[in-house]
Amino acid sequence: MSGQIAVVLGVGALQGLGAALCRRAAKDGYTVVVSGRTASRIDAVRDQIVQGGRTAASIVADVTDESQIRSLFTQIDSMDGVLSFDGYNAGNAFSGDTLSMTAEYFEQAWRVCCLGGFLTAREAGNRLADLGAGTIVFTGATASIRARPPFLAFASAKAGLRAVAATFARELGPRGVHVAHAIIDGGIEGERLLSKNPSLKDKMGEHGMLHPDAIAESYWQLHLQHPSAWSFEIDLRPFKETF
Repeated sequence: MSGQIAVVLGVGALQGLGAALCRRAAKDGYTVVVSGRTASRIDAVRDQIVQGGRTAASIVADVTDESQIRSLFTQIDSMDGVLSFDGYNAGNAFSGDTLSMTAEYFEQAWRVCCLGGFLTAREAGNRLADLGAGTIVFTGATASIRARPPFLAFASAKAGLRAVAATFARELGPRGVHVAHAIIDGGIEGERLLSKNPSLKDKMGEHGMLHPDAIAESYWQLHLQHPSAWSFEIDLRPFKETF
């Protein structure tokens, strides 16, 4: 019997959510396809998994480029195994002054945080629906459900991604494909945030930020949910986070 394949898009630093999700899939014996825009970063994640005795491949892809996403999944089709899990983790917290924001900036946020999610889910969804099984998980944010300055571009794109996820969930669920959306409500204890604000971890205190491995575990539990009790949406936050 062929093994199972997990693909994670939007992978960056080793200390990040995308890499943590790759490691979690590898832990269960999945062949992991690590995808992101920067070859050196995704290669580092791939090498870490391989050095741990598991199987992984790295494929550079820009989630906003339809031809590159099609190519990514075509390459997965040629691999030994069956696609079972797709994690969409691309995006960052685009921020900017609302009244001076350019159309180009607004559109770029939408392309990364929303359009890429659609392109990915369309390609993964067609394959998983044919199999009648599998999971697609989208990374959302507080901004998915609450918009405020200076995050107009980010919030509109994340709200759009949530709508993309909900539509695919309603269409693919009856065909055996579990589609879920995770709202990340708080700062992630990863390289991206800590490199910008090195003192933030100490300021927030123990368990004051979301740990990438803990988020990845919650994502993977969505994948493992029994079909009689699927979640469409979960929200994850540190225990001390106000909401």
